[in-house]
Amino acid sequence: MKIWIDILTPKQLLFSEAIIEKLGKKHDLLCTSRDYEEVSKLAIIRNFDLIFVGKHGGGDKKAKLKASIDRMERLSRKIKTFSPDIVISFCSPEAARIAFGLGIKHIAFCDSPHAEAVMRLTLPLIQKLLIPLTIAKKEFSKYGIDEKNIIQYKAIDAFVTIQRKIDKKSKLPFRNNNRKNILIRVEEEEASYTSKSSKIISIIKKIEKEYENENIVVLGRYTKQIENLQKIISKKVKIVKMTYDGKHLLGNTDVFIGSGGTMTAESALMGIPTISYNAVPNIIENFLVKKYLVKRETSPNKISNYIKKIFKDNSNESQKRAERIRKQMEDPIKKLIKTIKE
Repeated sequence: MKIWIDILTPKQLLFSEAIIEKLGKKHDLLCTSRDYEEVSKLAIIRNFDLIFVGKHGGGDKKAKLKASIDRMERLSRKIKTFSPDIVISFCSPEAARIAFGLGIKHIAFCDSPHAEAVMRLTLPLIQKLLIPLTIAKKEFSKYGIDEKNIIQYKAIDAFVTIQRKIDKKSKLPFRNNNRKNILIRVEEEEASYTSKSSKIISIIKKIEKEYENENIVVLGRYTKQIENLQKIISKKVKIVKMTYDGKHLLGNTDVFIGSGGTMTAESALMGIPTISYNAVPNIIENFLVKKYLVKRETSPNKISNYIKKIFKDNSNESQKRAERIRKQMEDPIKKLIKTIKE
């Protein structure tokens, strides 16, 4: 069987590794992506074979539309030549439209019903949707897919991505191993579902003031974003692009502060003390908060106090709780394989 997988984000790339591991030996796979710095750099780190077609449209709506149209035109020619029997994506608008136009069955994964624009562009066109059990089917069916075509799995996507193997010898941005490592992830700015008001600046400034003797590393996303941060944040804080394997980074982190997205979920399931400043409220983040794997907090003072509490605690309770939750989860890739067979 020929299978086309369209991969648009770092998380999708990491999730696809598990799919390729299970399907790559028996099937002919084509993995495509777009020119997006975080994906291309991670592909190099992970030694992942990707064909790049088109580019990320950035934050402007007109630019997004133009990039999507251009990518669809170029990608459709390649897919027509490859002639896949099935398409797997993570609700890629281009994959949905091309698969529909060429009459190819399309299976998608998604845990982000808050991404309304993407949901409207993809869900009415796909055949089967795989989602975490913690998200109700109605969160997706309202966008135009019948609930009978939605399949749930007892896990969150981070359960898949944290299984990956890492190169423990690869470089890390932390300067001094005798200090505590505080890792901060800046929120997404160019996705269609994000607001442009940032909560993170005041949080970074508070941590910079209170924890000047520790390693503080901020993970930026875009060059312009990093340049803006460097203008307003002290040089005591190391601001870097995400050119590292996230699991390796988190494995060497004492406390992680995230926006509530992929790295927040990975950190939580790995048992790293995790704080979410909830930049993009979503159901997965809410699930992790309810399971006491994530502390949700937006007040810089309360976040600082919580970090002090974490540094004083030597019980490893976060790791024990995370392990209990992981044991209750199932492998979503098995659900995918069953869906393909059916």
